[in-house]
Amino acid sequence: MTAIAAVQLDPAVGDFDGNRRKAATAIAEAFAAGASIVVIPELATSGYVFRDRDEARSVSIRPDHEIFAEWARLAAGARDGAGVVVGGFSELGEGDEVHNSAAVVDASGVRAVYRKVHLWDREKEVFTPGKAAPPVVDTPHGRVGVMICFDLEFPEWTRIAGLAGADLLAVPTNWPLVPTPPGERPAEQRIAVAAALVNRMAIVCADRFGRERGVDWTEGTAIISPAGVVIAEAGPGRGAATADLDLAESRDKRLSPRIDLFDDRRPDLYGRLVHPGPARGV
Repeated sequence: MTAIAAVQLDPAVGDFDGNRRKAATAIAEAFAAGASIVVIPELATSGYVFRDRDEARSVSIRPDHEIFAEWARLAAGARDGAGVVVGGFSELGEGDEVHNSAAVVDASGVRAVYRKVHLWDREKEVFTPGKAAPPVVDTPHGRVGVMICFDLEFPEWTRIAGLAGADLLAVPTNWPLVPTPPGERPAEQRIAVAAALVNRMAIVCADRFGRERGVDWTEGTAIISPAGVVIAEAGPGRGAATADLDLAESRDKRLSPRIDLFDDRRPDLYGRLVHPGPARGV
């Protein structure tokens, strides 16, 4: 079993030093409590509601920034000595480009960086979208894939991670609060549940809290089993969702001796997904 922690933080836009301290404290606390894999929110080092690209650039960093060496030291201090951190940051790209990115870090340093491909709303005015598929990183605990927030709402993208062998999909998020019918989970959580269920792949979503420039957040941090069951939530405010998962369960795609979610696919019939027709891409 692997101990997972998804930590719900309140990064403040533009406060790099303060956000850095919050992230380091949260990561250290999660490892001290026994976690092996820690996920923190989207843009945890920078905040989210930027006025423009120039403001985002002022708190953007490259993957060789010392903050990731700090995360690596914290990962090395995990009880099993093999901690993994997945967290969001605003990345300096080429020229004037800024990317909404997430890093996968272990004791050896940065293992992978993912740049968000599907940009939400005003993000398109600030960030340059990524051009690469979600990375899947081999760790002592299993294969960890990563994507960011709105990416999760594209079933093609979560399927790519599943087919690439992700045992656990780590998803740093900033989910803006939207109306939810009484008794229903937030829409983003329902999407995550569906993605876990149809791919038989554990998913961990680390959301944020705290009003930022008039925007409130869903506070939907959750850990979802390969069976599509929400097994832990952070609830409102600062906190963490924690759970022990057998990540090997994500490798068995069988629902019965005659049903296999991956073997039963018919990719020979799915060509219109990648060769769009005239009507809304199908």
